[in-house]
Amino acid sequence: MSDVLDEGRAAGRDVEANRRQTKYSRADQLRRVLWSVGRLAFAAVPRPLYGLRAAILRLHGARVGRHCQIYPTVRIFAPWQLEIGDWSAVGDRVILYNLGAIRIGCRVTISQNAHLCAGTHDHHDPAMPLIRARIAVEDDAWVCADAFVGPDVVVGQAAVVGARAVVMRSVAPRAVVAGNPARPIGRRPNPGGT
Repeated sequence: MSDVLDEGRAAGRDVEANRRQTKYSRADQLRRVLWSVGRLAFAAVPRPLYGLRAAILRLHGARVGRHCQIYPTVRIFAPWQLEIGDWSAVGDRVILYNLGAIRIGCRVTISQNAHLCAGTHDHHDPAMPLIRARIAVEDDAWVCADAFVGPDVVVGQAAVVGARAVVMRSVAPRAVVAGNPARPIGRRPNPGGT
């Protein structure tokens, strides 16, 4: 093990210092232990029983609106850092890696295999300390299949993040973005056709 740490230091990283850092409060550590059991119950609830899964998330601190469809294969790191508005859907195998808060608005669709990553490390610091960043997906937006949304990003109201897009900067309201890195490719019309 010492050889591995020495290799890390030689490469300009202080792995040992990173691992010694306190990244979670005692309360967060307890929540994580409780959620490790709660997530088993969440995943065991059959697909059409969306209300029961929402209740399990609420029990673990999530703020989940009415009529949400959250699939049993969704992976949520910290439900107490999650807010989902009314009528939103989170599809199969979505990863909500919410080291920082993730807020999903109303009538939002997060399609299968999308990954919202609200955390990173400061690569400028040799100890690579944890950075908890926020993500917001505003009302009526759609994050399509296999898309990646990075830390500190806002997906604007009614915006679309195309399939397999990699979004590392905020997306303007009504914009349609695609690619890696994601770039604007169009706009959604305003209600009423303008």
